[in-house]
Amino acid sequence: MQRLKRQRGFTLIELLIVMSIIGILAAISVPSYKQSTVKARETVLMEDLYQMRHAIDAFFADHNRYPESLDELVTSKYLRGVPRDPFTGASDSWEVLPPEPTDDGELAEGGVYDVKSGSDKVGLNGIPYSDW
Repeated sequence: MQRLKRQRGFTLIELLIVMSIIGILAAISVPSYKQSTVKARETVLMEDLYQMRHAIDAFFADHNRYPESLDELVTSKYLRGVPRDPFTGASDSWEVLPPEPTDDGELAEGGVYDVKSGSDKVGLNGIPYSDW
């Protein structure tokens, strides 16, 4: 009877070994997980920038002028809504660039020629998100 009571359960050494293995696996997987979440945010940023730039170009093709703001793209139904910047977490942090004058000095109408991220962080490729 006494033998059965001793053999029930795990010893302290066995529990420490299992906890050590779990700790090692967690230490290996956490950096990989963090990098994959940053990569996912970068993918969302690239897609948002592509969609907004496409909408700006379509607006220009239809109206022969650039939109005054990103909200005008929404009210004109070129976008469903201004997307949220995945790195700043806000939809009003986009950096809007006005049109530049052409070689002959003409300036296109409108206020939004291009859009960039308002984040001051640097991407995994070493380029700041504000330069994408």
